[in-house]
Amino acid sequence: MNESLSQSLRAPYLRALREQTRREFLRGSALGLGGIALSNLLGESSDDPLAMRAPHFAPRAKRVIYLHMAGSPPILDLLDYKPELVKRTGEPCPASALEGRRFAFTSGTPLLLGTPREFRQHGQSGAWFSDALPRLATLADELTIINSMTTDEFNHAPAQLLLYTGSPRQGRPAMGSWVTYGLGTENRDLPGYIVLISSGTRPSAGKSAWGSGFLPSVYQGVQCRSKGDPVLYVSNPKGMDAAMRRTSLDALRDLNDMQLQEHGDPETATRIAQFELAYRMQTSVPDVMDIRAEPQHVLDAYGAEPGVESLANNCLLARRLVEKGVRFVQLFDWGWDFHGVNQSEDIRGGLTKKAGGMDRAVSALISDLKARGLLDDTLVIWGGEFGRTPFREGRTSKSGILGRDHYPDCFTMFLAGGGTKPGTVYGKTDELGFNVAENPVHVHDLQATVLHLLGFDHERLTYRAQGRDFRLTDVHGHVVHDILA
Repeated sequence: MNESLSQSLRAPYLRALREQTRREFLRGSALGLGGIALSNLLGESSDDPLAMRAPHFAPRAKRVIYLHMAGSPPILDLLDYKPELVKRTGEPCPASALEGRRFAFTSGTPLLLGTPREFRQHGQSGAWFSDALPRLATLADELTIINSMTTDEFNHAPAQLLLYTGSPRQGRPAMGSWVTYGLGTENRDLPGYIVLISSGTRPSAGKSAWGSGFLPSVYQGVQCRSKGDPVLYVSNPKGMDAAMRRTSLDALRDLNDMQLQEHGDPETATRIAQFELAYRMQTSVPDVMDIRAEPQHVLDAYGAEPGVESLANNCLLARRLVEKGVRFVQLFDWGWDFHGVNQSEDIRGGLTKKAGGMDRAVSALISDLKARGLLDDTLVIWGGEFGRTPFREGRTSKSGILGRDHYPDCFTMFLAGGGTKPGTVYGKTDELGFNVAENPVHVHDLQATVLHLLGFDHERLTYRAQGRDFRLTDVHGHVVHDILA
C-alpha cells in the first residue's frame, strides 16, 4: 500500500482521536471501563438503558413506595412507648447517656421528657401506637415495625444522603436509581423512578436524595408535581406543535445515534432515551397524575383534593403510579422536625395536626394497595432519617412548648407488603430510649434488605466508577432475614 493511500485511510481515525476529550478516551480505551460499563448497562438492547432486566434471584417485591417524613418524626411520641421515661420526666439525663455524644442544639445536662401522649397496644403483635396514629393502629397486623434502626449522622442532609445513597456526601446514586439501573422499567411511557414532594419544601439533601450520581442520568428520579404541570418543561415550547417536536426529536436522535456509534458513550444512549421518554410523557404523565378520575370515596379515604399539593394527594398518586408500572416512587413530606421552637413543632397539638393527615393518607394507601392485590409485591417503607432525643431540646427547655433534638442512635421505621413479615415488631431500645437494646438495624442493613426483597444480592449490584466497583451499601450491610415473610 503506498504512503499517500495509507495516510488517507488513517486520517478519519486520527481526526477522531484528536477530537476526543480525555474523559472520552478513558471511557473508550482498553484501559478504561466505558465500553464494559455500556455493555453491562445496556445488555442485549444497547439502545435502551431502561429495558427490563432480571434480578439475581426471584424477587418478593416488584416495586417500592418510600414515604419519607423529612425532618424525622418524634418516634417516642408515635411508635416506641417508654413508660419508664414517662415516670422519670423532668429528671436530669444520666451522665452515662450523654457521655461521648454530640447533639445538634442541646448542651449541658438536659431534662428527660417522657411522652405526653396516650399509648395502647394493637393487633396480635401487641405493637404500641400513640393516640396520634389511630388509623395506622388498626393496620398493626399489616406492618413490620423496626424499633431498632440506627444511623451515623445527626444532621438532616448527611443523614438523608446516607439513608438513600449509602454515603453522607454527595455524588452517589440514590436507592431508586440503583433499583431502576438493576431492573429497568415496566412502563415505557413513564419514568421508572418518580419523586413527589409535599409541604412546600424539598428535603435537606436536595435533589441529591434522588440523583443518579455516577450512574447514567437516565436513572435519576423525575420530580413530578400534584399541582400545576406535572413535570416542568415536558410540554411543547410555545409555537411548536406535536408534529414539529417529533421531527426535531427524530433529527436529534439521528445525530445522537451517530455519536453513540462513534464514541460509545453511555450518556449518549441516556440522552436518546430521555428525549424519547419526555415525548411519550407528554400524554402519559398528565393522565396518570389526574386524580379527578378517582371515585369520591377513594379521595375521601386518602383526604385527597384535586389540584392541591399534599401528602394525601401524593399517596394516592403513588398508588396510581405503581399501578401503571413505575418501579420506585419516593415521597418526601417536610415538617417533621419537632424541635419545639413554635406551636406547630409541639409534640402535643402540633404533632396531632401533622400526624393526622399522614395517618389518614398512609393507612389509606396501604389498605388501597391490599384491596387491589398490589400490596403483596409492592414494598412500602415509612420513616425519617434519624430519631429524636428522650430529653427536651436545649433551646426550648424553659418554654411551654415540648420538643426533641436530633438523635441518630435509635429510631423506628415500618414496612408493609413486598415480602415483609406482617404483624411483626423487630428490635427494641432500652427503657429510656437512648440505645438499641436488641437486634440493631443500621441504615445499610435496611438498604441490603430492600435490595434483597427486589431480588438482588446487594454485594453484586455494582457499577464501576473512579477505578473501583461501587454499591448502594458501600462495604457494609446485612439482610435482616427475620423480618422477611
